[in-house]
Amino acid sequence: MAKILLEMKNITKVFPGVKALDNVNLQVEEGEIHALVGENGAGKSTLMNVLSGIYPYGSYDGQIIYNGNECHFTNIKDSEALGIVIIHQELALIPYMTIGENMFLGNEKGQKWKIDWTETYGKSEEYLRTVGLNESSHTLIKDIGVGKQQLVEIAKALAKNAKLLILDEPTSSLNEKESQELLDLLLKFKKEGLTSIIISHKLNEISYVADKITVIRDGSTIETLDKKVDDFSEARIIKGMVGRDLSDRFPKREKNIGDICFEVKNWNCYHPVYTEKKIIDNVNINVRKGEVLGISGLMGAGRTEFAMSIFGKSYGEKISGTIIKDGKEIVLNSVQEAIKNKIAYVTEDRKGNGLILSNTIKFNTTLANLDGVSKNGVINSDKEYAVAVDFKEKLRTKCPSVEQNVGNLSGGNQQKVLLAKWMYADPDLLILDEPTRGIDVGAKYEIYCIINQLASEGKSVIVISSEMPELLGTCDRIYVMNEGRIVGEVDGETATQELIMSYIIKSDN
Repeated sequence: MAKILLEMKNITKVFPGVKALDNVNLQVEEGEIHALVGENGAGKSTLMNVLSGIYPYGSYDGQIIYNGNECHFTNIKDSEALGIVIIHQELALIPYMTIGENMFLGNEKGQKWKIDWTETYGKSEEYLRTVGLNESSHTLIKDIGVGKQQLVEIAKALAKNAKLLILDEPTSSLNEKESQELLDLLLKFKKEGLTSIIISHKLNEISYVADKITVIRDGSTIETLDKKVDDFSEARIIKGMVGRDLSDRFPKREKNIGDICFEVKNWNCYHPVYTEKKIIDNVNINVRKGEVLGISGLMGAGRTEFAMSIFGKSYGEKISGTIIKDGKEIVLNSVQEAIKNKIAYVTEDRKGNGLILSNTIKFNTTLANLDGVSKNGVINSDKEYAVAVDFKEKLRTKCPSVEQNVGNLSGGNQQKVLLAKWMYADPDLLILDEPTRGIDVGAKYEIYCIINQLASEGKSVIVISSEMPELLGTCDRIYVMNEGRIVGEVDGETATQELIMSYIIKSDN
């Protein structure tokens, strides 16, 4: 019988007004990959923060037994000393430091007041080879992509002699190829005896990599599925997560598509720093009233850069081309002009650029349309409150009050606040960039319902997504981008993943 490496018994964690964890139990065997799944706000990350000492002993009830010994971690250093290393969804790397410096930050090689740089960079090279990353340890973090940064985080964890590796949404910012490589790396580490706990909303990846799956719902342990004996299908996992069968992951929509309302012609854009590098190359697209239009492409294809460049030139230099709305040419030289012309852009980076996390749901909801809640420059706080409550109810945002800070919400509920912010601006065209990144299947379904509702009201919606099933399930028409160019256009009803990939592959040749 396999050795139990970790037991978490009756873990209960209470925040003011909220019981985040309620007698949660988790058992992880040595050398296995154990997945934690659940809807946003279910308590997965909270449980891992308890385990790693981010929430110290005394701030929760219950026991942590690791390697046969009860542990009382008071900080993250305590857990790391025993080989428990957590990699958070938001990567904690410093852009203007080298890979080697980042890898041993807080874990420096050498003597107390003198770092041994030869050992630092030598060891870094060893760990980079271990994770299959062919980069110099002297390379700055800012000069490598997100996929490679994720591998640096794993190498950094291995440098701390990790015995139990915790990965929170490790593939949320990776493309399909990078995600597959990361999962295969975890399987390789498993063969070498490393134990992993993975939190992910990508259920196909969970089914592929995990030996066991523990489902958490509303702060409680629901069940643990074992690959050897249980059904590991996505439908079965979803049933455990949401408490019911979710027969159709994409809600149906009665289509009522009208005339072309927005066109972009001969659009070009150059990199904001390396101004000779063309990022968007002669792009032409159009979208109709009541249409959900998809933009597909691999990471780095230029989808986000294109969206931001048309949204008030918020990205790029030497931008040229024509924008036509409702048959008339418009010029959008600023975000304010884009909003005035009823165009909205929901960023993929909700925490960095989309929301002010330290402020309330009420404040964030009305931020893009302050004229709607003010008179003569003075905000009517009663109206602001009423608007926020209205959107909370419409979008079914889970929160005790609209006076709660957005930073305290789960990812799915933050995304709803971000949508509310731009819906209140009443746009004719809403551009959604990775609208369901890092959120669970239940919250995704609700966002798809919101997209359908907007389209049924005659709004035009552009969806940029790295998840092809999402585009195929929600869009009426899909443009395919690669290396800054439109390389294909497909009808939503006849589109397949293979067809979309064929356009990308042909354009590479």
